[in-house]
Amino acid sequence: MPRFDLRNKGQAGVPFYTPAQEPAAGTAALPAAAPTLFQPLRMRGVELHNRLVVSPMCQYSADDGHLTDFHLVHLGQFALHGAGLVVVEASAVEPRGRISPQDSGLWTDSQIAPLRRIVDFVHSQNTGAGIQLAHAGRKASTLAPWISDSARRELADEAHGGWPGHVFGPSAIPFSEDHAAPRELSVDDIRGLVQSFAESAVRAVKAGFDVIEIHGAHGYLVTSFLSPLSNVRTAPGRGLGPIVTMLTDMQRRTDDYGGSFENRTRFLREVVAAVRAVVPDDMPLWLRISATEWMEHAGAPSWDLEQSIRLAKLLPAWGIDVLDVSSGGNNSQQKIARRRTYQTDLAREIRRALRADGIDLLIGTVGSIDDAEFARHVVQEGPEQSADLALSARQFLRDPQWVLNAAHKLNVPVKWPNQYHRAGPKEVRKAFL
Repeated sequence: MPRFDLRNKGQAGVPFYTPAQEPAAGTAALPAAAPTLFQPLRMRGVELHNRLVVSPMCQYSADDGHLTDFHLVHLGQFALHGAGLVVVEASAVEPRGRISPQDSGLWTDSQIAPLRRIVDFVHSQNTGAGIQLAHAGRKASTLAPWISDSARRELADEAHGGWPGHVFGPSAIPFSEDHAAPRELSVDDIRGLVQSFAESAVRAVKAGFDVIEIHGAHGYLVTSFLSPLSNVRTAPGRGLGPIVTMLTDMQRRTDDYGGSFENRTRFLREVVAAVRAVVPDDMPLWLRISATEWMEHAGAPSWDLEQSIRLAKLLPAWGIDVLDVSSGGNNSQQKIARRRTYQTDLAREIRRALRADGIDLLIGTVGSIDDAEFARHVVQEGPEQSADLALSARQFLRDPQWVLNAAHKLNVPVKWPNQYHRAGPKEVRKAFL
């Protein structure tokens, strides 16, 4: 055998030629000696080459739920530059589940092909591809942020592609005065939505995704079921007032989907079960939650850290492999205790509670993870570890090469893309000869 392989080997499993990235960009030259941030992590049948994950981020740029060349370039650049996992933005399981008329969707088979194109490119870089399945619930039918900010309005009406008369949630309580007034879901409606999540998951598998995340955060449909502030039954003619916590127990939803913790988590549990039943056994299933809705000041029951910990302890038995911790977004009167660690602290508390009970559920977290030292601190193995995975969104928008730049700042030699090899730091070129 020759000492050197002189072939410009192609990447296997993709429908076009591109040089094989072996190992993937962003892989440490000596993983065992690298910070935890640059060590591999296995979840079921998927192994990530580092712990830096591109968080789902809405781009308000889809065509009737179909992703376009914009998304190929937008997401492809992160795979090219070394992310451990690239997650496609919140993709609605039905048209009425979009946040905006230009959101991604996975409610019909024609949406598979453009997603498959993105997955193929991500895989061509030897990187994992994920997708977040979502339903906006009572926060649906809104305008893209750059339009709403300039127009000083949130709601997208029919003239602008919206569906304000067909927005719904667990209760007939709008998110805010400038959002649509939702109708309350019936039990039959709920069962139909559970099936919609399962059907979208089947399409995600057909598109080739490695990971599926269920969106249960930020005030969208799953969140609004979890919270006793949004999962209530309003009395006819009763004004909502400035704080919906004024509603009495007699006005709470009285069926199997409201009231107790078990009932408020039932919709989520059924969605997880339906998705887990239709995806391969070796496919990791993630869940994103808001660990608190930051409404403790209201003086009435709300979704909080204690309930998130209680939920987290149930998740492994449901088939969840990673809990992705965020916060807020379910009430316009939230009061966030803003500091750099306001979300990573929540993740650390959940992770500690799980480990104290001998539960090894992996934890991801997002929020202000925008420099190398902080990312390293968040996931570094030890008593202060907050999470096993560091998710970022805006930092990747600011710096698509953030994985490579973070590695350089931390003095960790990592692989660069083959085609960019000559531009890498000298120590990197030497390490991967």
